Amino acid sequence: MIGVCIKYFHENYGGMLQSYATVKMLEEHNIEYELIRYEKKKSLAFVIKSLPRLLNSVLRNDKIEAAKKQKGLREHQEFAKNDAVRMDAFAKFKDKAFTNLSEVYHGYAKLCEGAEKYSAVITGSDQLWSPAGLPTNYYNLMFVPDDVRKISYASSFGVSNIPWYQKRRTINYLNRIEYISMRENRGSEIIKELTARSVPTLLDPVFMFDKSGWERLVPYQKEFDEPYIFSYFLGDNPRYRKEVQQAAKKLGCKIVALRHLDQYIDSDESFGDYAPYDVAPDRFLNLIRGAEFVCTDSFHGSVFSIIHHKPFVTFDRYSEGARHSKNSRIDTLCANLGLQSRRYNLNTNLADVLEEKINYDDVDKKLAVLRTEADLYIKTALDGVE
Repeated sequence: MIGVCIKYFHENYGGMLQSYATVKMLEEHNIEYELIRYEKKKSLAFVIKSLPRLLNSVLRNDKIEAAKKQKGLREHQEFAKNDAVRMDAFAKFKDKAFTNLSEVYHGYAKLCEGAEKYSAVITGSDQLWSPAGLPTNYYNLMFVPDDVRKISYASSFGVSNIPWYQKRRTINYLNRIEYISMRENRGSEIIKELTARSVPTLLDPVFMFDKSGWERLVPYQKEFDEPYIFSYFLGDNPRYRKEVQQAAKKLGCKIVALRHLDQYIDSDESFGDYAPYDVAPDRFLNLIRGAEFVCTDSFHGSVFSIIHHKPFVTFDRYSEGARHSKNSRIDTLCANLGLQSRRYNLNTNLADVLEEKINYDDVDKKLAVLRTEADLYIKTALDGVE
């Protein structure tokens, strides 16, 4: 049996569907697995040891967003009620989708002990190797014994550079992992710079299933009869929402929007003709499938648009040069698939770009080659594993 170390429990549409794709990918290879469940023991010593993490700009930004959401929940009763509906939808999907679970390892010592039973442990994808998470020694597989095979599938640092004070520890955990692959081109470059190892850049797990593959996993169900733009914005940028409203008028579409996702956002209050909250990851997928167009600042919002051959535009969630920026994954996605023209900039006429045809025949050919590479990597990494 292999252990799987991924963030399947986080209430994020892309993250949860990515985790779902990961376990389904393993099942396609007839791999017996279980998701490793770990709960930290938060002693005073643990809290003190974790304080330096707050110096990390990525973690600090995530904490600020979480604090904004909690503030919004306290101050806006309607938002709190609606968010509870959304969280319940996530919980139901999670209980249905993730059933192969390990016992809960309470504390790091128990986690290390439990890892001895696996013939291999795999981690990835998403930004699980963010510098913000380094001190936990969890997703970097430092808890896995030396004689147990360690594998990363399409891992991501989520940043363009590793902080200087973390480079030695990063090199240490990378050198312990027998099979490494990254999701972003920049991630593979960082590995080369730190360890001199050449590692492949592989597809995000959700790409391992094409449109028909996802229909097999999540049957299609139509949500709205009217033509609509599906708007999926995580960041707080009122200008983007105004651009979508103008484009919708020009294109004769309604707007279906998911409001207040990572935080309470004032401009979301009046945004969208329809704003459902009872949206689990499977319904999220159906909202993309039924859309005429998709506008998003989300990596996975872009990915699922591509899989389902939707006309889409991707907006930058983070400003250029921001220390906590995670735009590099969008850069790799569009560059590797020849979709740079789908990136929004200040000169973009949104309606015109949405109406431009995407040559999805070429995109699918590129994806077919990349799927073959990823499939071979998985087979090689797991070869001989019991």
